Order: sequence, then C-alpha cells, then structure tokens
Amino acid sequence: MPELPEVETVMRGLGPILVGRSIAAVELRRAGLRFPFPAGFAARLKGRRVVSLQRRAKYILVNLDDGHCLLVHLGMTGRFTVLDENAPPNNLGEFYYEQGAVGAGSGPHDHVVFLLDNGVRVVYTDHRRFGVMDLLHENEMAGHKLLKGIGVEPLGNEFSADFLAARFRKKSAPLKAALLDQRIIAGLGNIYATEILYRSGIHPETPAGEISLPRLSKLAAETKAVPKQAIAMNGTSISDFRRVDDKSGGFQNFLQIYQKDTCPKGHEVKKIKQGGRGTFFCPVCQK
Repeated sequence: MPELPEVETVMRGLGPILVGRSIAAVELRRAGLRFPFPAGFAARLKGRRVVSLQRRAKYILVNLDDGHCLLVHLGMTGRFTVLDENAPPNNLGEFYYEQGAVGAGSGPHDHVVFLLDNGVRVVYTDHRRFGVMDLLHENEMAGHKLLKGIGVEPLGNEFSADFLAARFRKKSAPLKAALLDQRIIAGLGNIYATEILYRSGIHPETPAGEISLPRLSKLAAETKAVPKQAIAMNGTSISDFRRVDDKSGGFQNFLQIYQKDTCPKGHEVKKIKQGGRGTFFCPVCQK
C-alpha cells in the first residue's frame, strides 16, 4: 500500500497538471471502488476548477473552487496516469497511447478518467479496487469518517520526542504497532516503520511506554528523516507503485533493513509477524 512518501509523490506530480485547470468531464467506468461513488459524482465535478492539492496522512485532497474537496485514497494498487497528447514522446512515452495499456484510459482496470479543459486526461487505475474517491465540503473535513481521529503529521511541527513520550506513556503495545497507529502518527506504513526502527536502533517488540526520552529523541528524528529522504527519492517502488509519469520511485535502493538478508553492518536480519505484517529487524543492532 502506498505510504506517506508515495502519496506525497503522487500529489506533487498531480499538482502542476491539475491546479488552475477546470474539469471538463469525468468518465466513470464502474459504480465505485472500495465504496460506491457519491451520488452525482461526475456531474458535481464537471466545470469545477482545481484550486490546490494537499496530503493528509495517506489521502490526497483536491480542493475545488466551490468549496468542495475531492478525497482520494490509492488503496493497495491505485495509480494515476497523465495523458497529454501534445507532450513530447520522450516525456510521457509511446506506452501511454497503446490501446488497452495500463493507465491508457482504455485498460480493464482504468476506472475513472478526468478530462481537463486543456485536453489532458488523468486516468485512475486500480486493479484491486481498494481505492476510495469521495466528494465533501471543506467544512466537513474534520468530521469526515475517513479523516477524523487521524494523528499528527510526522513532518509537521507538532511531532517531537515530547509528543511521543506523551502519547506512548503507559502503552504496553509493541513500538512497531504504535508507529503504525494512525490515531497517533499519520501516514506511516510497514516499510517506513521498519526502516525507522532499524535506524533508531530499537527492537520492534519493545513496549512503546518503556522507551526512554533520549531514545525517543532519536526515534522522532528518524521518523522525520526517513520519509523526507523517501520523498526526495519519489517514494519506494517494490511492487505496484508508479509516479504519474509512469516512472518508479527510487527509495527502494536505499532501504537498509526491509526485505534484506543482512543489515548494513553484516548481521543476519530476522523476520517476525506483527499484526499480520512482516517485520524485518536486526537482533544485534536493535535492542
């Protein structure tokens, strides 16, 4: 599933394409994704101008000129492809124009096509259909069922060692589970939590409430640093993730522990199951 850096990468890729443009039409190829599309979805988007884009946790929020917001979650395999027939072939590639190709707008899993006022098409593809699209007013965001209760952004000013100390106090849950708790920290997933714990030198099964403040300071620093580095590398492409220009991310080349046999120091990496997810860790480096 795309995590914070991948969602941020997609949001940044869509920004220059969408902001300032009007939506000329929306073509829906099915009745919904994980949930049904809201009533009148295509008609309500038609003619609206995109004002700005932002990310909240793993959600992309497309702000429109009438005060409404298009909320998008990529699910497990969702992706956007930008089709601009006026762009140089070496920019987008001939692949986009092959009939039935993934993201070409005519593939079996191309479920939503946004046509912009300049002729550009933005295609949403999702072969597992775990993605989400909803339309809500900006005044409804705080109470929306998918947004309410989400924790702080790890890259924001609210996030710190003191914040972690307050939220982890008396928690017996394993630290890995606490990092993945979206009610505490927004946007982290399995890959980045695993990397953060290795770079912090903390065992993933350590009870969250037993971490000392100096170690929480290291944890907070890595919780900021790892996603920032991943965003700079356009996210991690291990299976399905692609940018809007169909290129892969690059952070998979910098992973130190996730899906590795040995850690950077040469120690054997162990794998355990936590909450149904695989956790990679070094029993020597992480205590």
